[in-house]
Amino acid sequence: MSSTFFTAAPHWRWLIVAYFFLGGLAGGSYFLATMMDLFGKREDRPLVRLAYLIAFPAVCVCGLLLTADLGRPERFWHMLVQAQTFRPMIKAYSPMSIGSWALLLFSGCAFLSFVAVLAERGWLPWPPLLRLNPPAPLGRLVTAVGALLGLYLAGYTGVLLAVTNRPIWADTTLLGLTFLISAASTSAALLILLGSFGGGSRDGIRALERLDASVLVLEGLAIAALVASLGRVAMVWLNGWGLLLAGVMLGGIGLPLLLHWRRPSRDSRWWIGPALVLLGGLTLRVVVVFSSDGL
Repeated sequence: MSSTFFTAAPHWRWLIVAYFFLGGLAGGSYFLATMMDLFGKREDRPLVRLAYLIAFPAVCVCGLLLTADLGRPERFWHMLVQAQTFRPMIKAYSPMSIGSWALLLFSGCAFLSFVAVLAERGWLPWPPLLRLNPPAPLGRLVTAVGALLGLYLAGYTGVLLAVTNRPIWADTTLLGLTFLISAASTSAALLILLGSFGGGSRDGIRALERLDASVLVLEGLAIAALVASLGRVAMVWLNGWGLLLAGVMLGGIGLPLLLHWRRPSRDSRWWIGPALVLLGGLTLRVVVVFSSDGL
């Protein structure tokens, strides 16, 4: 039996599950917005604005969730600043420390893009803010840095689990990759849902649907590889949580793919596929977090 079964659980619950899920949506939405902003068509602009408007509130909630989970919320700043010297607290060997700084820096980029969209829409009457949008050089820099930080935020949570030396989490190196791919699929699904009601172009929505279908295939392969990489530990995982994991594979990946391939043209139930993708992404994080923390 793996030695990880004899370690103390961190007792992470719903606050951390929500953080993992919303962090993936924030980072994934910002990355997709940047790609459409830099390389998309003019007609994609409503989807770009929507994605930037999603990223900043989502990452703000992430910060609140992490602070609440500390037990001593008033000491959250100790994650970033040394209490005695007030110097930056940066531990290059600690995914939690680097992740805290990545969350902070990504929040800054997301905020700048957020206010730039508000200025573009005329809700903040301050023209200099428009320079924070591409193709302005400053806008390109902000979004490029934010996109890289968003990718890190979406995937580092899986790496964070791997260094806790807990069963399942520490028995595979594929959690970070799996969470990253899942963040891409759920972010695309959220943009499809909201963009369809918020004025997104038909071609842009269809492009997101094709992207989401491709990413869902990768997500299914990543989860299968993750299970295989666990070896004997996979039997313990599947015995207790196999039904929910099968629900992720079938309901959160397989069924949305089937709906996409069988109904390429939209009907009154078009929203079911994206909604199942979002539910599957949340359930995946529930399975991963609770299955190890309860052992």
